[in-house]
Amino acid sequence: MNQQYQESLKGTTTAGLVFEEGVILASEMRATMGYMIATKKAKKIYQIADRIGMTTAGGVGDAQQLARLMTVECSLYEIRRGRPMTVGAAATLLSNILNNNRYYPYYVQLLVGGVDERGPNLFAVDALGGASREEELVATGSGSPMAYGVLEDRYRKGMKEEEAVALAVRGVRAAIKRDAGSGEGIHVVVITKDSYREITDQEITEKYATIPA
Repeated sequence: MNQQYQESLKGTTTAGLVFEEGVILASEMRATMGYMIATKKAKKIYQIADRIGMTTAGGVGDAQQLARLMTVECSLYEIRRGRPMTVGAAATLLSNILNNNRYYPYYVQLLVGGVDERGPNLFAVDALGGASREEELVATGSGSPMAYGVLEDRYRKGMKEEEAVALAVRGVRAAIKRDAGSGEGIHVVVITKDSYREITDQEITEKYATIPA
């Protein structure tokens, strides 16, 4: 694998936060191929179930394939069992898929977050299938060190939705300022027991434009 291809898999920032009533997932929207910006509107957060989302960092093709596979598996589970898959079960299934492909791995780093009967849950899943539950926050991708600097400094338990969204935007914005692989717009998803809601670019611009990194 040449150096430029390896670099093309690293340019991303995604973040997840647990707040009082749910989970926030956030990402920037730049996709790179080495030193070239391949697209400025990359989708990095996917809805895989009614109240579960997944963020992606790594190879675009691998991420899209896994998002399609997880969406189908979550739907089949609900049809067969008569109840939705829990966030923990979705993370475990994803972990098993990745672990079973260790010889031909998916080049990804993923977050799975959502709300089920157990409340808000957030998991980090690596390319080899390791899954860990995150009780507060997590960030992935090349911009994650910068995002962590903001998130860990300002996060507190029991945050309200508005505060959590503002912090997620602030963390991703900090990564955009210092990481060449992260850039363009910010995509945010808010998941509660009542809804899965995507915050539009216009809403972020209007409500959070003045938030510093």
